[in-house]
Amino acid sequence: MTEILMDTIQSFNEYLPRVATGSQEIAGYLRTDQIASALKMVLEFSEGMSWLLEVSELLKLNDIKVDIQIEKIREFLEEINSGLEMQDYVLVADIFEYEITPFFEEAILIEVQPN
Repeated sequence: MTEILMDTIQSFNEYLPRVATGSQEIAGYLRTDQIASALKMVLEFSEGMSWLLEVSELLKLNDIKVDIQIEKIREFLEEINSGLEMQDYVLVADIFEYEITPFFEEAILIEVQPN
């Protein structure tokens, strides 16, 4: 297995725990009306999810098993966008706190391993 592939796997596994923590922070900012800070983090979250989806596909192409529900991540992004469009920050905070955080806390337990 190439070094770049091993580095990518390591980055993927290191990123997952940060998503759960960041999701809690976003929810906290939204609940305390720190909307600008929350929106900045939501943008970073979206960029991170794009990276995560891209890496997941690349790992699969290299026959590396990725046990994370990619479709669920896409659903989260759609739900967040809908909530933000309605400016329903309580809904968006709930999504981050009660859906995304537990999802990624469980994902931490499923490290991607080379075959």
